[in-house]
Amino acid sequence: MRLLILGGTVFLSRAVALEAVRRGHDVICACRGASGRVPEGATLVPWDRSEEPPELPAGIEAVIDVSRRPSHVRRAVAAVPDAHWVFVSTVNVYADESVPGGPGTLPLHEPITDDVDLADNPKAYGPMKVACEQAVRAGAASASVVRPGLIVGPGDPSGRFSYWPQRLAEGGEVLAPGTSADLVQVIDVRDLASWIVTLAEQRTDGDFDAVGLPTPLGEVLRAGAPDAKLTWLNQEFLEAQGVAPWMGPDSLPLWLPRPEYDGMMQHLVEPSLAAGLTLRPVAETAAATLAWLRDHPDAPVTGIDRERERELLAAWRARA
Repeated sequence: MRLLILGGTVFLSRAVALEAVRRGHDVICACRGASGRVPEGATLVPWDRSEEPPELPAGIEAVIDVSRRPSHVRRAVAAVPDAHWVFVSTVNVYADESVPGGPGTLPLHEPITDDVDLADNPKAYGPMKVACEQAVRAGAASASVVRPGLIVGPGDPSGRFSYWPQRLAEGGEVLAPGTSADLVQVIDVRDLASWIVTLAEQRTDGDFDAVGLPTPLGEVLRAGAPDAKLTWLNQEFLEAQGVAPWMGPDSLPLWLPRPEYDGMMQHLVEPSLAAGLTLRPVAETAAATLAWLRDHPDAPVTGIDRERERELLAAWRARA
């Protein structure tokens, strides 16, 4: 299969390119990246997507796109309308993050069809992805729309999940956020990439949430460190101490305030499993992430530092 990947140099799109090359496909990566960043065995076609597309090879059978900019997606679909598209969207397209559900059960945001700078308006991310989905559906011969939640594993540029394997490997008392029963969903980038290639091969049509199984946070953390000494600090205390949820330098990654974000970690995975998604154990993902961090000591890891953690634990014990 001749497969066009719009990207191919960073995290998910690179993992897709690697998997497609491994399966023996004719892989073309169209991006601004230098040729050295494209996986060996793939062909680079330079393309700044703010400009009109270059001459693309004939016979492209499937396209994989991860863009968040509606103009980029519209331009690309117009250039390759006869192929099957796998568009990587996001669960942030859903307008209500408090309710569990998935495609066909949850309302979407109203689309934003212009390209918005997320530094100016981070809330535009989901609505722009809605517009991108609509452009693919309107212009492509057929399409799989894949809506990932939290993608984790080796190569993660966000540093969110990476915080936990690194911190747990250090040992000692570990501050854990919320409650051990809080449900979370993570999906290994390698599992998602493999499934995306399968959807392209099979020309699967439909909308899917690309998520892992809903799993208690305590199980996720202990999957990487079964003997960890976890001290759970509740949501009210963390909020009072100004700890940020989800991601950032003063955050506790994977923690989300409840119940307003209950739905963010309880998306429907059963239709995706029926469509060929396979999921590896979280312990395997945690081990691979830790090994990657040790091989790449400059890789980003975002979350509270050890001094802040000690301060919070001390304040927790000193509370009246």
